[in-house]
Amino acid sequence: MAQNILVIDDEKAIRKTLGEILTFEGFTVDEAADGAEGIKKIRESNYDCILCDIKMPRMDGLEVLQLAKEERPDTPFIIISGHGNIETAVDAVKKGAYDYISKPPDLNRLLITLRNAMDKKALVAETRQLRKRISRGNEMIGESEGIKRIYDTIQKVAPTDARVLITGENGVGKELVARKIHELSSRSGGPLIEVNCAAIPSELIESELFGHEKGSFTSAIKQRIGKFEQASGGTLFLDEIGDMSHDAQAKMLRALQENKITRVGGEKEIKVDVRVIAATNKNLLEEVEAKKFRLDLYHRISVILIQVPPLNARRDDIPVLIAHFLKEISEEYKQPIKEIEPEAVKTLQEYNWTGNIRELRNVVERLIILSDRKITSKDVETYILLK
Repeated sequence: MAQNILVIDDEKAIRKTLGEILTFEGFTVDEAADGAEGIKKIRESNYDCILCDIKMPRMDGLEVLQLAKEERPDTPFIIISGHGNIETAVDAVKKGAYDYISKPPDLNRLLITLRNAMDKKALVAETRQLRKRISRGNEMIGESEGIKRIYDTIQKVAPTDARVLITGENGVGKELVARKIHELSSRSGGPLIEVNCAAIPSELIESELFGHEKGSFTSAIKQRIGKFEQASGGTLFLDEIGDMSHDAQAKMLRALQENKITRVGGEKEIKVDVRVIAATNKNLLEEVEAKKFRLDLYHRISVILIQVPPLNARRDDIPVLIAHFLKEISEEYKQPIKEIEPEAVKTLQEYNWTGNIRELRNVVERLIILSDRKITSKDVETYILLK
């Protein structure tokens, strides 16, 4: 689909020349003979980029820029003028212009600037969408007493740098608790780096966490920065920490005690500023008894303990969760939100959720796909209970 460009200039020859060049390059071009006409068109249409002269009758380019930014704040605005100077260019950029190009414009520079401006617009839009999806996916849904207690604990713990150990069955949402703590902390502007200790082979976990130097082992063809360094200034979330090897546990303990790490194969100590949040589905005290987890490390990571209850222990939250997933998944599929019969909700409340919230979301997604306009109790029996 061709991208739409608006050219605002009181010189007809300039509008014609730019129009021909941009059309040849595959853009769709609209024209305005002065600032007032340009603003009218900006209000009526959503352009991918605006090219505007400075000196024009009725309204100059800087006035157009100011009004355009109020109407279409995300649309890149490029000033093109033969009457400008450095001060004008700086003023234009301060007021929100993407760039300033002198007349007669160098066509190669103009096209590069134009494409860069639109790439930036697309990137900003994509980032906004991703952030929206991530924040929506980070929501902790529920009104049960267990969830309220977790909310209260998060509110108290988040502003501190205290280490937190989150426990609970698979699928209960331990990672959501970790993300919420980071989001409400003073480190929220820093990175949140997540490591699944169970998914990394034991011989690679040290390299993953602490990094390695080139040549430190056979496949170490270049230096690698570990997760601790990547998370410096932010939060390191260690999921399934109960599966960490003994050697890695020893190095982890030292890193937490001294706030320093050493890369595999390296000698230099590197200072890190990291808040550690850990999670596990195991009983770590039982793992300590079985000599599988270090007691001193357990005490280091468990300053604050948060136990996330299984879904079967918070059945009152199931209707709220179902409504949330119906909306979220329908939006992902770009289709109207399906209704669900009260009897179907009741049936789902009585179901044995061995996979917890993760399983509930999968079930709601299956019902949205396979049921007709309204999800019925018969749909639940057909697609869920008899699975």
